[in-house]
Amino acid sequence: MARVRLIKIRAQERGLYFRDREFVGVLRPGRHILVDPLWKVRVDVVSVRQVFLQHADLEVIARSGALGAEAQVVDLKQHERALVWVDGRFAGICKPGLNVLWTVFHEVKVEVMDARAVRFEHEALSMILAQPGVASCLEAVTVDEGRIGLLYVDGRLWDTLRPGAYAFWRDAGKVRVGHIDLREQVADVAGQEIMTADKVTLRLNAVVTFRVVDPVAAASQVDDHVQALYRQAQLALREVIGTRELDSLLADREGVAAQLVGLVRERVQALGLRVDGVGIRDIILPGEMKDLLNRVTEARKAAEAALITRREETAAMRSQLNTARILESNPTLMRLKELEVLEKVAEKAKLEVVLSESGLADRIMKLL
Repeated sequence: MARVRLIKIRAQERGLYFRDREFVGVLRPGRHILVDPLWKVRVDVVSVRQVFLQHADLEVIARSGALGAEAQVVDLKQHERALVWVDGRFAGICKPGLNVLWTVFHEVKVEVMDARAVRFEHEALSMILAQPGVASCLEAVTVDEGRIGLLYVDGRLWDTLRPGAYAFWRDAGKVRVGHIDLREQVADVAGQEIMTADKVTLRLNAVVTFRVVDPVAAASQVDDHVQALYRQAQLALREVIGTRELDSLLADREGVAAQLVGLVRERVQALGLRVDGVGIRDIILPGEMKDLLNRVTEARKAAEAALITRREETAAMRSQLNTARILESNPTLMRLKELEVLEKVAEKAKLEVVLSESGLADRIMKLL
Protein backbone atom coordinates (compact mmCIF):
# COMPACT_ATOMS: atom_id res chain seq x y z
CA MET A 1 0.00 0.00 0.00
CA ALA A 2 1.43 3.41 -1.00
CA ARG A 3 2.40 5.80 1.82
CA VAL A 4 1.24 9.39 1.30
CA ARG A 5 2.66 12.34 3.26
CA LEU A 6 1.18 15.83 3.56
CA ILE A 7 3.75 18.61 4.02
CA LYS A 8 2.74 22.20 4.81
CA ILE A 9 5.27 24.97 4.10
CA ARG A 10 4.56 28.39 5.59
CA ALA A 11 5.39 31.73 3.97
CA GLN A 12 8.60 32.19 5.97
CA GLU A 13 9.73 28.63 5.29
CA ARG A 14 11.14 26.52 2.51
CA GLY A 15 11.30 22.74 2.25
CA LEU A 16 14.46 21.01 1.10
CA TYR A 17 13.17 17.89 -0.64
CA PHE A 18 15.35 14.75 -0.62
CA ARG A 19 14.50 11.34 -2.06
CA ASP A 20 16.73 8.39 -1.33
CA ARG A 21 19.22 10.93 0.15
CA GLU A 22 19.43 12.77 -3.16
CA PHE A 23 18.41 16.43 -3.30
CA VAL A 24 15.38 16.87 -5.55
CA GLY A 25 14.29 20.47 -5.13
CA VAL A 26 12.79 23.18 -2.97
CA LEU A 27 9.21 23.18 -1.75
CA ARG A 28 7.70 26.68 -1.72
CA PRO A 29 4.94 27.86 0.64
CA GLY A 30 1.75 25.77 0.45
CA ARG A 31 0.56 22.19 0.97
CA HIS A 32 2.46 19.39 -0.72
CA ILE A 33 1.41 15.73 -1.06
CA LEU A 34 4.31 13.35 -1.35
CA VAL A 35 4.09 9.63 -2.12
CA ASP A 36 6.69 7.70 -0.09
CA PRO A 37 6.08 3.94 -0.31
CA LEU A 38 9.62 2.98 0.64
CA TRP A 39 10.18 5.61 3.36
CA LYS A 40 12.90 7.28 1.32
CA VAL A 41 11.49 10.83 1.21
CA ARG A 42 12.86 13.50 3.55
CA VAL A 43 11.89 17.15 3.74
CA ASP A 44 14.01 19.52 5.82
CA VAL A 45 12.00 22.64 6.62
CA VAL A 46 14.19 25.75 7.07
CA SER A 47 13.35 29.37 7.88
CA VAL A 48 14.17 31.97 5.25
CA ARG A 49 14.14 34.66 7.93
CA GLN A 50 17.58 33.39 8.85
CA VAL A 51 19.81 34.93 6.19
CA PHE A 52 22.48 32.22 6.15
CA LEU A 53 21.39 28.75 5.12
CA GLN A 54 23.03 26.07 7.26
CA HIS A 55 22.79 22.48 6.02
CA ALA A 56 24.98 19.40 5.85
CA ASP A 57 24.35 19.12 2.07
CA LEU A 58 24.81 22.84 1.42
CA GLU A 59 27.11 22.34 -1.55
CA VAL A 60 24.67 19.97 -3.33
CA ILE A 61 21.76 22.33 -2.70
CA ALA A 62 23.65 25.43 -3.88
CA ARG A 63 24.96 23.86 -7.07
CA SER A 64 21.61 22.37 -8.06
CA GLY A 65 20.20 25.71 -9.11
CA ALA A 66 16.91 24.92 -7.38
CA LEU A 67 17.14 27.92 -5.06
CA GLY A 68 16.62 30.32 -7.96
CA ALA A 69 16.27 34.02 -7.20
CA GLU A 70 15.30 33.37 -3.60
CA ALA A 71 18.90 32.93 -2.49
CA GLN A 72 22.33 34.28 -3.34
CA VAL A 73 25.18 31.81 -3.61
CA VAL A 74 28.61 33.19 -2.67
CA ASP A 75 31.52 30.89 -3.41
CA LEU A 76 34.74 32.49 -2.12
CA LYS A 77 38.24 31.48 -3.15
CA GLN A 78 41.09 31.23 -0.65
CA HIS A 79 42.14 34.86 -1.11
CA GLU A 80 38.61 36.29 -1.06
CA ARG A 81 36.39 37.58 1.73
CA ALA A 82 32.83 38.92 1.58
CA LEU A 83 31.11 41.68 3.56
CA VAL A 84 27.43 40.94 4.13
CA TRP A 85 24.88 43.73 4.65
CA VAL A 86 21.32 42.88 5.66
CA ASP A 87 18.68 45.62 5.36
CA GLY A 88 21.47 48.21 5.25
CA ARG A 89 23.15 46.90 8.41
CA PHE A 90 26.47 45.14 8.57
CA ALA A 91 25.91 41.45 9.35
CA GLY A 92 29.35 39.88 9.17
CA ILE A 93 32.26 38.67 7.06
CA CYS A 94 32.21 35.46 5.05
CA LYS A 95 35.44 33.48 4.98
CA PRO A 96 36.65 31.35 2.02
CA GLY A 97 34.16 28.66 1.09
CA LEU A 98 30.57 28.27 -0.02
CA ASN A 99 27.86 30.47 1.48
CA VAL A 100 24.11 30.60 0.70
CA LEU A 101 22.09 33.66 1.74
CA TRP A 102 18.29 33.84 1.61
CA THR A 103 17.03 37.02 -0.06
CA VAL A 104 13.29 36.42 0.46
CA PHE A 105 12.58 38.39 3.65
CA HIS A 106 15.59 40.72 3.71
CA GLU A 107 17.50 43.01 1.41
CA VAL A 108 20.92 41.36 1.20
CA LYS A 109 24.05 42.97 -0.22
CA VAL A 110 27.37 41.15 -0.61
CA GLU A 111 30.74 42.84 -1.24
CA VAL A 112 33.50 40.47 -2.33
CA MET A 113 37.00 41.72 -1.48
CA ASP A 114 40.50 40.52 -2.28
CA ALA A 115 42.46 39.78 0.92
CA ARG A 116 45.76 39.75 -0.97
CA ALA A 117 45.76 43.54 -0.63
CA VAL A 118 46.51 42.87 3.08
CA ARG A 119 45.10 46.20 4.17
CA PHE A 120 41.32 46.38 4.52
CA GLU A 121 39.88 49.72 3.42
CA HIS A 122 36.22 50.67 3.60
CA GLU A 123 34.22 53.86 4.10
CA ALA A 124 32.41 52.23 7.05
CA LEU A 125 35.61 50.93 8.67
CA SER A 126 34.84 52.17 12.19
CA MET A 127 31.35 50.64 12.17
CA ILE A 128 32.62 47.32 10.82
CA LEU A 129 35.39 47.07 13.44
CA ALA A 130 32.86 47.78 16.20
CA GLN A 131 30.82 44.68 15.34
CA PRO A 132 31.46 41.52 17.37
CA GLY A 133 33.04 38.61 15.56
CA VAL A 134 35.06 40.56 12.98
CA ALA A 135 38.27 40.10 14.99
CA SER A 136 38.56 36.57 13.58
CA CYS A 137 38.94 38.06 10.09
CA LEU A 138 40.39 41.50 10.69
CA GLU A 139 43.21 42.80 12.87
CA ALA A 140 42.63 46.39 13.98
CA VAL A 141 45.50 48.83 14.59
CA THR A 142 45.37 52.45 15.76
CA VAL A 143 48.19 54.93 15.13
CA ASP A 144 48.01 57.76 17.68
CA GLU A 145 48.50 61.44 16.92
CA GLY A 146 52.16 62.45 16.90
CA ARG A 147 53.27 59.00 15.75
CA ILE A 148 53.64 57.17 12.48
CA GLY A 149 53.13 53.49 11.80
CA LEU A 150 55.41 51.26 9.74
CA LEU A 151 53.54 48.34 8.19
CA TYR A 152 55.56 45.15 7.70
CA VAL A 153 54.15 42.18 5.79
CA ASP A 154 56.13 38.93 5.99
CA GLY A 155 59.08 40.88 7.39
CA ARG A 156 59.19 43.43 4.55
CA LEU A 157 58.31 47.11 4.86
CA TRP A 158 54.99 47.52 3.08
CA ASP A 159 53.72 51.02 3.83
CA THR A 160 53.80 53.96 6.25
CA LEU A 161 50.62 54.76 8.20
CA ARG A 162 49.57 58.23 9.32
CA PRO A 163 47.55 58.71 12.55
CA GLY A 164 44.20 56.94 12.36
CA ALA A 165 42.48 53.55 12.52
CA TYR A 166 43.48 50.68 10.22
CA ALA A 167 42.50 47.06 9.66
CA PHE A 168 44.34 44.16 8.02
CA TRP A 169 43.14 40.79 6.79
CA ARG A 170 44.19 37.90 8.95
CA ASP A 171 45.80 34.87 7.28
CA ALA A 172 46.87 37.11 4.36
CA GLY A 173 50.45 37.24 5.62
CA LYS A 174 52.39 37.95 8.78
CA VAL A 175 51.43 41.54 9.56
CA ARG A 176 53.25 43.75 12.05
CA VAL A 177 52.93 47.50 12.68
CA GLY A 178 55.79 49.37 14.35
CA HIS A 179 55.01 52.71 16.00
CA ILE A 180 57.53 55.58 15.75
CA ASP A 181 57.11 58.68 17.93
CA LEU A 182 57.65 61.89 15.92
CA ARG A 183 57.31 64.24 18.89
CA GLU A 184 60.23 65.87 20.68
CA GLN A 185 61.82 63.36 23.03
CA VAL A 186 64.39 63.52 25.80
CA ALA A 187 67.05 60.90 26.48
CA ASP A 188 68.90 60.94 29.81
CA VAL A 189 72.59 60.05 29.69
CA ALA A 190 73.20 59.37 33.37
CA GLY A 191 76.13 58.35 35.55
CA GLN A 192 78.99 58.61 33.06
CA GLU A 193 82.40 58.35 34.77
CA ILE A 194 84.85 60.35 32.67
CA MET A 195 88.45 61.47 33.22
CA THR A 196 89.33 65.03 32.27
CA ALA A 197 92.54 66.11 30.58
CA ASP A 198 94.09 66.93 33.98
CA LYS A 199 93.34 63.40 35.28
CA VAL A 200 90.30 64.24 37.41
CA THR A 201 87.67 61.51 37.43
CA LEU A 202 84.12 62.82 37.63
CA ARG A 203 80.57 61.64 37.05
CA LEU A 204 78.46 63.53 34.57
CA ASN A 205 74.72 63.53 33.85
CA ALA A 206 73.55 64.91 30.52
CA VAL A 207 70.27 65.20 28.65
CA VAL A 208 69.75 64.97 24.86
CA THR A 209 66.69 66.49 23.14
CA PHE A 210 65.87 64.97 19.74
CA ARG A 211 63.21 64.16 17.14
CA VAL A 212 62.72 61.40 14.59
CA VAL A 213 62.71 63.00 11.12
CA ASP A 214 63.04 59.84 9.02
CA PRO A 215 60.96 57.00 10.53
CA VAL A 216 62.06 54.45 7.94
CA ALA A 217 65.75 55.08 8.61
CA ALA A 218 65.21 55.09 12.37
CA ALA A 219 63.53 51.68 12.20
CA SER A 220 65.77 50.04 9.59
CA GLN A 221 69.27 51.27 10.43
CA VAL A 222 69.31 50.12 14.06
CA ASP A 223 67.25 47.87 16.29
CA ASP A 224 66.54 50.65 18.82
CA HIS A 225 67.19 54.23 17.69
CA VAL A 226 66.92 55.64 21.24
CA GLN A 227 69.56 53.19 22.51
CA ALA A 228 71.76 54.03 19.52
CA LEU A 229 71.46 57.74 20.34
CA TYR A 230 72.36 56.98 23.96
CA ARG A 231 75.55 55.18 22.91
CA GLN A 232 76.61 57.96 20.55
CA ALA A 233 76.00 60.56 23.26
CA GLN A 234 78.18 58.54 25.65
CA LEU A 235 81.04 58.44 23.16
CA ALA A 236 80.72 62.15 22.40
CA LEU A 237 80.82 63.01 26.12
CA ARG A 238 84.01 61.01 26.62
CA GLU A 239 85.59 62.61 23.58
CA VAL A 240 84.76 66.19 24.56
CA ILE A 241 85.31 65.98 28.33
CA GLY A 242 88.56 64.04 27.90
CA THR A 243 90.14 66.97 26.05
CA ARG A 244 89.28 69.61 28.66
CA GLU A 245 90.68 70.38 32.08
CA LEU A 246 88.38 70.58 35.06
CA ASP A 247 88.55 74.38 35.42
CA SER A 248 87.69 74.84 31.74
CA LEU A 249 84.81 72.41 32.02
CA LEU A 250 83.32 74.12 35.07
CA ALA A 251 83.75 77.60 33.64
CA ASP A 252 82.41 76.92 30.14
CA ARG A 253 79.45 74.56 30.35
CA GLU A 254 77.67 76.26 27.46
CA GLY A 255 80.69 75.88 25.21
CA VAL A 256 80.96 72.20 26.09
CA ALA A 257 77.23 71.71 25.37
CA ALA A 258 77.54 73.43 21.97
CA GLN A 259 80.46 71.19 21.06
CA LEU A 260 78.48 68.12 22.12
CA VAL A 261 75.46 69.14 20.02
CA GLY A 262 77.49 69.35 16.84
CA LEU A 263 79.25 66.06 17.49
CA VAL A 264 76.15 64.03 18.40
CA ARG A 265 74.07 65.58 15.61
CA GLU A 266 76.61 64.53 13.01
CA ARG A 267 76.80 60.96 14.31
CA VAL A 268 73.04 60.24 14.43
CA GLN A 269 72.00 62.01 11.25
CA ALA A 270 72.18 58.74 9.28
CA LEU A 271 69.80 57.14 11.81
CA GLY A 272 66.96 59.49 10.87
CA LEU A 273 67.33 61.56 14.05
CA ARG A 274 67.69 65.30 14.55
CA VAL A 275 69.39 66.45 17.75
CA ASP A 276 68.02 69.78 18.97
CA GLY A 277 70.13 70.15 22.09
CA VAL A 278 72.53 68.59 24.56
CA GLY A 279 72.69 69.88 28.12
CA ILE A 280 75.01 69.03 31.00
CA ARG A 281 72.71 68.59 33.97
CA ASP A 282 75.07 67.58 36.81
CA ILE A 283 78.83 67.35 37.33
CA ILE A 284 79.59 65.17 40.36
CA LEU A 285 83.14 65.34 41.76
CA PRO A 286 84.83 62.91 44.17
CA GLY A 287 84.67 63.85 47.88
CA GLU A 288 88.36 64.80 48.20
CA MET A 289 88.15 66.91 45.06
CA LYS A 290 85.15 68.76 46.48
CA ASP A 291 87.08 69.56 49.68
CA LEU A 292 90.06 70.74 47.67
CA LEU A 293 87.95 72.99 45.46
CA ASN A 294 86.19 74.38 48.53
CA ARG A 295 89.52 75.28 50.12
CA VAL A 296 90.72 76.86 46.88
CA THR A 297 87.54 78.86 46.68
CA GLU A 298 87.81 79.99 50.30
CA ALA A 299 91.40 81.05 49.80
CA ARG A 300 90.54 82.93 46.63
CA LYS A 301 87.67 84.75 48.33
CA ALA A 302 89.85 85.60 51.37
CA ALA A 303 92.54 87.02 49.10
CA GLU A 304 89.95 89.06 47.23
CA ALA A 305 88.56 90.38 50.53
CA ALA A 306 92.04 91.33 51.78
CA LEU A 307 92.81 93.09 48.50
CA ILE A 308 89.60 95.08 48.72
CA THR A 309 90.37 96.04 52.35
CA ARG A 310 93.83 97.28 51.42
CA ARG A 311 92.43 99.27 48.55
CA GLU A 312 89.93 100.93 50.85
CA GLU A 313 92.59 101.74 53.49
CA THR A 314 94.83 103.23 50.81
CA ALA A 315 91.98 105.34 49.50
CA ALA A 316 91.15 106.54 53.04
CA MET A 317 94.77 107.50 53.76
CA ARG A 318 95.01 109.33 50.44
CA SER A 319 91.83 111.22 51.30
CA GLN A 320 93.19 112.18 54.73
CA LEU A 321 96.43 113.42 53.18
CA ASN A 322 94.54 115.60 50.74
CA THR A 323 92.43 116.99 53.59
CA ALA A 324 95.52 117.88 55.64
CA ARG A 325 97.05 119.74 52.72
CA ILE A 326 93.89 121.77 52.21
CA LEU A 327 93.64 122.69 55.90
CA GLU A 328 97.31 123.66 56.02
CA SER A 329 96.88 126.08 53.16
CA ASN A 330 93.63 127.60 54.48
CA PRO A 331 93.63 128.75 58.21
CA THR A 332 89.99 129.77 58.16
CA LEU A 333 88.97 126.31 57.03
CA MET A 334 91.18 124.92 59.80
CA ARG A 335 89.22 126.98 62.39
CA LEU A 336 85.92 125.69 61.04
CA LYS A 337 87.19 122.12 61.33
CA GLU A 338 88.17 122.83 64.98
CA LEU A 339 84.63 124.06 65.68
CA GLU A 340 83.19 120.81 64.25
CA VAL A 341 85.43 118.83 66.60
CA LEU A 342 84.36 120.94 69.55
CA GLU A 343 80.73 120.45 68.66
CA LYS A 344 81.16 116.67 68.71
CA VAL A 345 83.01 116.82 72.04
CA ALA A 346 80.32 119.04 73.53
CA GLU A 347 77.73 116.37 72.93
CA LYS A 348 79.36 114.18 75.61
CA ALA A 349 81.00 116.73 77.99
CA LYS A 350 80.41 120.19 79.55
CA LEU A 351 82.64 122.83 77.95
CA GLU A 352 83.36 126.51 78.63
CA VAL A 353 85.00 128.25 75.71
CA VAL A 354 86.82 131.63 76.00
CA LEU A 355 87.68 133.40 72.74
CA SER A 356 90.38 136.04 72.35
CA GLU A 357 92.26 137.75 69.65
CA SER A 358 95.02 135.18 69.87
CA GLY A 359 92.76 132.52 68.45
CA LEU A 360 90.23 129.99 69.48
CA ALA A 361 92.47 126.99 70.02
CA ASP A 362 94.89 128.85 72.34
CA ARG A 363 92.21 129.81 74.96
CA ILE A 364 90.10 126.62 75.35
CA MET A 365 89.56 125.41 78.87
CA LYS A 366 87.72 122.29 79.78
CA LEU A 367 85.92 122.38 83.10
CA LEU A 368 84.73 119.08 84.41
